[in-house]
Amino acid sequence: MSNKSATTSTTVSTQEPMDHSVEIGHGNSPAAWTCVAIMLVGTIVGCVAFTIGESATILFWVGVGIIAVGLVAGIAMKAAGYGVEGSKLKNTGH
Repeated sequence: MSNKSATTSTTVSTQEPMDHSVEIGHGNSPAAWTCVAIMLVGTIVGCVAFTIGESATILFWVGVGIIAVGLVAGIAMKAAGYGVEGSKLKNTGH
């Protein structure tokens, strides 16, 4: 048997305090909302297919496809300037 203690001590590193005055943004943009809305529809389609049973395998994959379309739509809208701080948006400070 070892004479070492069962508890170990951890050292806490001191880091610079976090600057909370900088707004990080939470994706509140038309691109993000469109992406999430389309993906939500795909999730609902997939869940309905899952509850129906084995006969709805194709419907499940349709839901997965809708989720992929939502992701592509969000990326395309961001590239078009509808993302956070996009060129097509008026920055109202909200």
